[in-house]
Amino acid sequence: MEFGTIEREVFVEASPEVVFEVVSSPDHLKEWWPDDARYEATPGSRGEIVFGDRDAGGTVVAFSVVDVVPPRTFSFRWTHPDGEVAAEGNSLLVTFDLTPSGGGTLLKMTETGFREMGWEVAVLEQQYQDHFTGWDFYLPRLTAYVATLKVRP
Repeated sequence: MEFGTIEREVFVEASPEVVFEVVSSPDHLKEWWPDDARYEATPGSRGEIVFGDRDAGGTVVAFSVVDVVPPRTFSFRWTHPDGEVAAEGNSLLVTFDLTPSGGGTLLKMTETGFREMGWEVAVLEQQYQDHFTGWDFYLPRLTAYVATLKVRP
């Protein structure tokens, strides 16, 4: 296995504008992915996402917004050391590309940068597998969450 790139495509029954908000807004993001999210959806914004309870051993992960092109693309870097500027080699890059399709949106998620992190092979394999199975768990939650939104025509 290559351990280089993770790609997923899912069809979401909502417009690209709605899906863009769900993948870029911290308030929406924490409904389907992390337990908490704090950042501005503007390029260069730095913040964090939290898995679990921040005050009870939860995992706080640095998060930096890279690209914001409504309603087509949202990308961010994450997993970089707190206090460091996210860049290739110290973080993973996640990109959500949105394409209108029929009555909804084709969402393509790509995560790259695993090999560039400089991890030992065992760590690389473990991190890649964790993210691989993580996206398989979280992306269906995104589509289920969008289905609960009251969207006006």
